[in-house]
Amino acid sequence: MTGHIHEECGVFGIFAPDVQNVASTAYYALFALQHRGQESAGIVVNKDGVFTSYKDSGLVNDVFTRERLDSLGEGEMAIGHVRYSTTGASGRENAQPIVVNHLKGNMALAHNGNLTNAYELRSELENEGSIFHTTSDTEVIAYAITKERVKSRSIEEAVVATMDRLEGAYSLVVMSPAKLIAVRDPRGFRPLCYGTRKDGAIIVASESCALNAVGAHLVREIEPGEMLVITKDGIRSDKTHCGKFKKSLCVFEFFYTARPDSEIDGCFVHDARKRAGAFLAEKYRIDADIVCGVPDSGLDAALGYSQASGIPYGIAFLKNKYIGRTFIAPDQKMREDRVKIKLNVIASAVKGKRVVLVDDSIVRGTTSRPIVKQLRDAGATEVHFLSSAPKFLNPCYYGTDIASRDNLIACHYSEEEIAKIIGADSVGYLDLDKAGLLTGGDGTGFCTACFDGVYPTEIPTQVNKNRFERPLSENPKFQKK
Repeated sequence: MTGHIHEECGVFGIFAPDVQNVASTAYYALFALQHRGQESAGIVVNKDGVFTSYKDSGLVNDVFTRERLDSLGEGEMAIGHVRYSTTGASGRENAQPIVVNHLKGNMALAHNGNLTNAYELRSELENEGSIFHTTSDTEVIAYAITKERVKSRSIEEAVVATMDRLEGAYSLVVMSPAKLIAVRDPRGFRPLCYGTRKDGAIIVASESCALNAVGAHLVREIEPGEMLVITKDGIRSDKTHCGKFKKSLCVFEFFYTARPDSEIDGCFVHDARKRAGAFLAEKYRIDADIVCGVPDSGLDAALGYSQASGIPYGIAFLKNKYIGRTFIAPDQKMREDRVKIKLNVIASAVKGKRVVLVDDSIVRGTTSRPIVKQLRDAGATEVHFLSSAPKFLNPCYYGTDIASRDNLIACHYSEEEIAKIIGADSVGYLDLDKAGLLTGGDGTGFCTACFDGVYPTEIPTQVNKNRFERPLSENPKFQKK
């Protein structure tokens, strides 16, 4: 990832037919979803309606020691979450899942996505007397559900009613004392799937790679607008909100966010990225000696470029596996420093060679410069930098946390100018009309707003990530009269 962009979160849930060590299952699944969020992790276990939880800032293996995992005990259900913040600060208080004790019992909730009307909903709830303990939009969803729960016959009825009020991206896993509920927003911005295991466990996760990690078989994706209710009696599907809008799955899942071994929309991410590389080879016929990818999400596209062009594929960088994704660093100086220790050039692979370097995207371009410089210093005679994604030209309001066009390099410079800025011989991007074709379909059903500015929803009025860090009462729009 050449620049600074935030990804989404990862959610997980398991309903086991008998009491078992569901915490360990959640733990392994969160490891598989670690790429979706590295700020915090959490697990809630449900045994006979009693919730036991633990969450903290950090990676999964830092948050959960053996002692902490054992302290969660056994249970019939569990949900888990890994987070990268798109609304609210990154402190422990915003870690998920959120647990709420309300009039009709307990509820735990984990959320992947970003609401576009969170500001309005929270202001309404606060004016009614709600007290918030976090600054994330997830707590807004939790409070909205509990508000509906007071007048509903069941938790699923409350969730369906709440969906009428939520706008934007949300894939949810909700746990009540007796039910596990999975919900995907009507536009299907974020992926969500479920599977089964031989022991009878039913498992929900953001990506199929998490199912594989815990020995489960993928059954299918949860449809946009669908709610699955999982109980001891089996699975029930509610499609009240299905078909209300056109499907708008975030296409960036295929470029960067999802793991290559995950299957989304009937297509393995690895295959989609290879197809992106092949499209680049059709457009950019570069005379070069070797094709390399920027680890990790640029590797598959580089392989696709190599196979389509006939230029040999090689490994140019050794990645330090013990450091998180570059954008996790909180400021630009730290991000650039991390690039130096995260990637190291294999000099023998590139010395004296003309290199085609493929990455998943170019956002700000600030981390591209040191990558290109490393290749130059190792003896590469030419470096041609290709992005397997189209140009980032617009903010994203659905979970990737690009709040404005100010720092998007493609908004201000031509490809030739960007090449000079990052020190490359040339720069190229995937054509926008190819983005929706990565899965082998007809190109429809995807959100490409960050590339083309066509938004599936109304644009939110408040877009700052930390918009809830200050009292809403300071905004005249929401002051009581």
